[in-house]
Amino acid sequence: MNDTIKARQLLESGRFAEAERAYQEVLEKAPDNAEALNVIALAALRTGKAQRAVDLLGRAATANPQDPVTQHHLGRAYEALGDLPRAAMAHAEAVRLEPAFFIARLYLGVCLEQLRVHEEALVQYKRALDDAQGQGRWLNPATTPTPLQPMVSHAVVAVRQGRHALFETLIAPLRARYGSESMSRVEWCVRIYLNEEPAVYPDPRQRPKFLLFPGLPTSAYIDLAQFDWIEALQAATPAIREELDRLLPSPTGRERVFESEALEAQNMRGLEAAPSWNGYYFFRHGERRDDNCRSCPATTGALESLPLARIREHGPEVLFSVFTAGTLLMPHRGVTNTRVVGHLPLIVPEDCALSVGGEIHEWRTGKIVVFDDTYEHEAWNRSRNTRVVLIFDVWNPYLSDAERAAVTDLVAAIGDFRRAVEEA
Repeated sequence: MNDTIKARQLLESGRFAEAERAYQEVLEKAPDNAEALNVIALAALRTGKAQRAVDLLGRAATANPQDPVTQHHLGRAYEALGDLPRAAMAHAEAVRLEPAFFIARLYLGVCLEQLRVHEEALVQYKRALDDAQGQGRWLNPATTPTPLQPMVSHAVVAVRQGRHALFETLIAPLRARYGSESMSRVEWCVRIYLNEEPAVYPDPRQRPKFLLFPGLPTSAYIDLAQFDWIEALQAATPAIREELDRLLPSPTGRERVFESEALEAQNMRGLEAAPSWNGYYFFRHGERRDDNCRSCPATTGALESLPLARIREHGPEVLFSVFTAGTLLMPHRGVTNTRVVGHLPLIVPEDCALSVGGEIHEWRTGKIVVFDDTYEHEAWNRSRNTRVVLIFDVWNPYLSDAERAAVTDLVAAIGDFRRAVEEA
């Protein structure tokens, strides 16, 4: 039997002393065997011989520089020596080599926190927790190895407290400017987002996918009396329609709404032909589409007069929304009730409608409808012709100016943190 296999079997059976001797014999024949170097180094670490562990693991890393486990063990050895900068470098190399190595990320977070690199520590903690919990690990004590439980619990608390401190930094100037009472619902929103307080839904049909702002009146469709710009936008319908007609024959400037075929297959159906939902965007994820705006000055001018929900890299979403014949958009929900969605119907064949919270609305050309898309909603074009509406995101009319300012900063900060975690 191969000596390495024999040593590994001894280790897996819990015969640690025999396994260590067997791995020593392996090293006598193959001094650069990375597996043997790791096992003997960990044995040295358990007996307080941290420098010997570093030396052995350094040899293992030289022999196999692409092994993330060796780098993680090297980080543990440097920790035992008290050399936190080198420990952090070794753990960072482990997760560079294997991004899903969540245990190494946890240890990296600990090192960074001890080095007072707090923001990066929080990013590593959050990524470690997300990756582990995505595999059903670290959800509770039963799914967390006993030796790791204190570290995992600390990471959970550190992420929550760190994000709370970030949000407080953003809210404090607004509280000073507008008064403490102005931020009470914002603080409530943050507690819900951080799972410190349960969400309460006055209308059980409402379920935001991302952020619930509490204390707002709820209804599937918003009373148009809440908006002072409705008549002016509706009056601009002929000019907007004229610009749409110039764009519509050409695919130039159009983008598919769902950015992959998999998302299209998940969210759309076709009656006879394949479904298609695309659009001429004026804003997408908050980014202005300058070419389309220049091509449609009347539309752009009308949009500029609206209270668009402008949040860096998030909103608004504004587009000429084009449903081809027979396209059905399946039931889905929006991300937050801090903004609501308006439709200005421009081309509406027969048998086209919108359903929000089970309440059906049939579009009428030039007649705006505004709805809360955190209610489950769907739309359909069961005709044999193209349907087009102008879609735009505006602030929920029941938010105060102070609350809009707070949401703008909070959502942007949440997005920044989420991106940092994904890219870590």
